[in-house]
Parts: sequence; structure tokens; C-alpha cells
Amino acid sequence: MSKGASYRKLDRKSVWHPYTKFSALEKDFPVIVRGRGPYLFDADGRRLLDAVSSWWACNLGHGHRRITGAIRRQAGILQHSILGNLTHPAAAELATAVIALFPDRNRRVLFASDGASAVEAALKISLQYWHNRGAPDRNRFVCLDYAYHGDTLGAMSVGYLESFHKPFAPVVFKAERAESPYCAKCRHGLNPDTCRLKCFESMRNVFRKLHNRPAAVIVEPLCQGAGGMRIYPTAYLAALAALCRRTGTLFIADEIAVGMGRTGRMFACQHAGVDPDIMCMGKGLSAGYLPISATVVKARIYNTFDDAGKDRTFYHGHTYCGNPIACATALETLKVYRDENIVEHAESMGHVLSTEMKSLSGISGVSAVRTLGMIGAVDVADPAAVKAMLFRKYGIMVRPLGNTVYFMLPLNVSASLIRSTVRALRDAILHS
Repeated sequence: MSKGASYRKLDRKSVWHPYTKFSALEKDFPVIVRGRGPYLFDADGRRLLDAVSSWWACNLGHGHRRITGAIRRQAGILQHSILGNLTHPAAAELATAVIALFPDRNRRVLFASDGASAVEAALKISLQYWHNRGAPDRNRFVCLDYAYHGDTLGAMSVGYLESFHKPFAPVVFKAERAESPYCAKCRHGLNPDTCRLKCFESMRNVFRKLHNRPAAVIVEPLCQGAGGMRIYPTAYLAALAALCRRTGTLFIADEIAVGMGRTGRMFACQHAGVDPDIMCMGKGLSAGYLPISATVVKARIYNTFDDAGKDRTFYHGHTYCGNPIACATALETLKVYRDENIVEHAESMGHVLSTEMKSLSGISGVSAVRTLGMIGAVDVADPAAVKAMLFRKYGIMVRPLGNTVYFMLPLNVSASLIRSTVRALRDAILHS
């Protein structure tokens, strides 16, 4: 029995796989044993291009020596220490480095271990902020159709996708949903250059309906990921931020997937000149090497949680929030981003990706070709066949979302790899 077969046999008896149908495990599936650069290698020696950056997290590919070195160094010094009434150097240094990415440093950073937990914290902070200010009736959340913000109960409430979350509908709380903006398939049949944001009228109507009740609005800036890579214009984001300012509503930016250079800027919000009240970060924060996320909050919000006279402490936290090894990993990741000009490279490679993806337009069975920075997506008639051919013939690993086949390659790949990957997709579409 091969190593791969041996591990699959062991796996089938013990592992519960996320987002995986039982039937998918009846066939052979890869057993990944190591990674290097943009590639993963399985137990049978096959090389696979990680075209989705291992769920959009490994922005620097696999096996980056500076990052693995940081993990080893910190593991030999301090493995874990709580942040309740204590601190440690890696947490303080990382929080300072994260804040330095923003227009001003009047912020605080609350760490967690995954994106959904960062979103949960943001929602709870928003509610308690209004409670602290004596306005507990501001307790409603506004979000978009097709949003996805994680799989915990609060995150599901503002990012409910029926295909994922239907069994949990009875226990999620009610959030107000506005129409999802989506230029590639505009529901109003309008051209993005002349539409005057017809899709934004739905958001205005939600705010009129709720009047002074919204605590916060939460969105994935410029691209709704798990909802189908629904890319929308910067003008929509800017209009939403302006509406939040006029109504005093907190603006939460879920940059867990689209942040850390993915769109050609460090944060997608920067394309629209938007500075959110609360930002959720994760995935690429540690280059995907260790679990860590962050909820970054403006000081005017944080300052309402003081306990002078009345206890307004935020009684929230997780065992591994601010884990020293994870913090050291993220801190080194930010240094690599700076030293290797990762965001600038991603912006340049995004232009290459956009040019290559345009070649897919006009192919029979193809619709809605779109790109945003280092995100490329296309809707196809038979995504399962395209996925299978990419895997078998080219060794390219993708995970379609419905009929959407997308690429989220590591940000530090070459132009030649982008071109060959998109051309493989073209071939797979034509021959599937």
C-alpha cells in the first residue's frame, strides 16, 4: 500500500472534513505532505499548484524561510501566555505594527485565532459601544445579500448563505440585508460607467427603514468572496462609508480575505479612500502559517469601554488570542511584506492577471469574467469538469464556488506562472 493510500485509509476512519461531501472522500484525494513556494506536494510525489492559496490565506506561498524561522525562534522562547492583565513582546510589537498600517495610530487591536472570531468580536464591540453610550436601542446590523463572514452564530447572522447555513436558520439573529452590488451581472442591466449606483438605493432604503436603530453595517470590501466572487465598484464602498458617517452608524470592514495585499493595496478599503471604524483581519496576516486574526478598533470606540465609575469592560476573549508564536509569525510576515514589496508586486501582477483573464471572454459556456487585484473569477457551465481537468492534466488545485471557478494565487508569484495558469484554465474550459 502506498503512503497516500495508507493515510487515506486512516483519514476515512477518523477525520471530519470541513466543507466536504461524504461522496468526495469515496474517491482518492490528495494527501499533502509538504509545500514550497506556490506548490503543494502529495504523499505520492505529485506537485500541485495551490491556486486558492489554501483557502485564501497563504499569500506568500509555502515554506517561506523567514516566516518558518520566526516560528522556530519564538517556539524556543515562549510558547503561550494569556493576555488577560499580562502582555508579551510579540503581542505588543505586532499590535503596534498593525496599527501603523492605518492612516492614524489612534486604534486598539484585539487578537483572536480565526476570521469568524474577529467578526464576532466586531459585532459584540458594536453592540456594547452603543450600550456604553446609553443608546442600547441601536442594536440592529446591516449587511449585504450573498455576504459571508464566517460560520459562528453571529457571523452567520450577518453572512447567511442558505447553501451553507440553512440548518441553523432558527437560531441566527435577524439582520437587515441590502441588495448585493455585482457589476459583472448587474440585476438592473446597467453599465458600471453610467449606472449611478442604482444598486445602492436598496441600502438607503434599509437605513430609512431602521432609522436610528443600526449599530453597524458590515461588508466585505469590493469583493464578496464565498458568495461567488461578486466584485463591485469603489464608488459603492465610498457611498456606504458616507452614509454611515451621516447616520453615526459604525462601519465594519471584513478584510479577512481581501486584505493583506490581495486587491493590490494593503486593504481593499484603500481603493475607495475609506477608513473603517472597525476592521477584521486574518488569513494572510500570518501568511496562513498559523491561526491568528485581529479586530482593529478606532480609539473613540475603545475609550467607551473604560471602568471609571462604572464597569464597561469588554468581557470577551479566547484562550489563544495573541498567542506568542502566532504573533511572532504575523510580525515577521509584515516585515516580509515591507522588505519584498509584496503589495506593489501584487498590484503589478494583478494587471497581468486582468489581461490574461480577458482572453476567456467570448468562449462558449463562459460568462462574468472578472478580476480585482490578484483575484480572478469566471462563471462556467460545468465547473466540476473544469476542476477535474485542471487537476488531472495541469496539477492545479481549485475549489469552485457554485459555477464560479476562481484563482487566488499567492501574491509573490511570477507573471509567467499567472499566464500559464490562466491558459490552463482556458484549455480546461474548452475541452471539458
